[in-house]
Amino acid sequence: MLRQTKLRRVLRAATTILVACFAGVNGGNAVIWLASLSLLVLGVVMVSLAMLLVVQQRRSPQSAAAWLLFILLLPYVAIPVFLALGFRKQSARFPPIRFGPMRQVMPTPQPVAKALLAFGIPAASDGNGLVLHFTPEVACAALFRTIAQAKIRLDITFYLLDDDASGRDFIEALIERALAGVAVRLILDRLGALHRPKAALGRLCAAGGEVRYFSPFLHRVGNGHLNLRNHRKMVVADLADVWAGGRNIGNAYLVKGQDWIDLSFNLQGPAVQSYVDMFSADWDVIGAAHGALIAQNAPVGTVTAQLVPSGPDTPDDALHDALVCAIHRAEHSVWLTTPYFLPTEALLQALGTAARRGVDVRIMLPQRSNQWVADLARGAYLRDLHAAGCGILRLRQGMLHAKAGMIDDMAWVGSVNFDVRSMLLNFESALMLYDAATVTALRDWFGAMEPRCAQGVVRSSLPRRFVEGVFRLGAPIL
Repeated sequence: MLRQTKLRRVLRAATTILVACFAGVNGGNAVIWLASLSLLVLGVVMVSLAMLLVVQQRRSPQSAAAWLLFILLLPYVAIPVFLALGFRKQSARFPPIRFGPMRQVMPTPQPVAKALLAFGIPAASDGNGLVLHFTPEVACAALFRTIAQAKIRLDITFYLLDDDASGRDFIEALIERALAGVAVRLILDRLGALHRPKAALGRLCAAGGEVRYFSPFLHRVGNGHLNLRNHRKMVVADLADVWAGGRNIGNAYLVKGQDWIDLSFNLQGPAVQSYVDMFSADWDVIGAAHGALIAQNAPVGTVTAQLVPSGPDTPDDALHDALVCAIHRAEHSVWLTTPYFLPTEALLQALGTAARRGVDVRIMLPQRSNQWVADLARGAYLRDLHAAGCGILRLRQGMLHAKAGMIDDMAWVGSVNFDVRSMLLNFESALMLYDAATVTALRDWFGAMEPRCAQGVVRSSLPRRFVEGVFRLGAPIL
């Protein structure tokens, strides 16, 4: 069987020939018959190659069936879409993260930590210091303090950087550090950075900072990673202090009174090494390798933590599969908060089964998010889970952008939404937390949010339910 990379090359070549045939059709009557025959033959070849690629990839049966049907019904539309969007794991393009050694490894990991370890995720570590940011003003102060205290290097990744006061202040802080001799490296996702402060970024580069854009729009036809966005959010200062979570850089995330609810944190200690490794992998992917970096961080606190990256640079779907396992194993409670809810079938089944087993399952999300498409897509899933006994909590006012969860005596917080794109496509990260004090703090925050929420699902009209069903059928193509 041909390797997938070879099949992609053949499919790209066939696409090029097909374009030439179209040109021949328009070039004169003498070649119309030959061009028509070529179009037919090439169409059959391209459909066959595309279908072979689909069934070779590691996908759910629903996803494979959806792609195959799309290619059969609309081949000249589906094949270009598949070439641009249809590839998930590309080891040649996104090699696995190389994790460095980490001190103070957790001696008796919990079941979730053990499962993640089996997927190649670094072990959970004791002795970390963690400060959660529940308000934008606390998060903003911690962010600028982390930057200002850097003496040697700042390694930064963000999906979105707004061209507003917060975004410009952020870049000004980086310029000040760069002029002071600090090595500043900034990764921005090309899609999320569409409305970036371009003039300020230019001055950062002039001051000695380096700015790189992840996954630009212009790719070769068969690169297949236009939809693989880097959604990670982190600032790593001097390989010792991490500011991370769900917040991007902008007024909505960092200014009080914006009606935007989010979570972030600062982390110190042995677990910082995994953030260093993750940034290094992202920086290497965009052609700017700087070698392995080892963070010599001694224990500084009592928090037990384990960073779990997900995306094309992880060979398996460790985060997704570990969460499925943890929900099935849950004995008491599963509490989730996410802005967008479009789960995989495995996660949907795990949540519904847990609720039917008597587990206290609660899902908190915004009444109306900033993405109307996501709101339409979630309806059918929420109705199914509500019928199974899950508690649905809808924040009445404001945008809930926090991404966190608590399952019995463990929790996580990070950049990953509870949807198929975050779990299986994007470059994401989640910090798993296993100590009682941190889990309790997140539970207390969740409990304080509940009075601000309406309970249950909203009654939907027949036309809306039809549209929601269409979205649900199309979800596996992602």
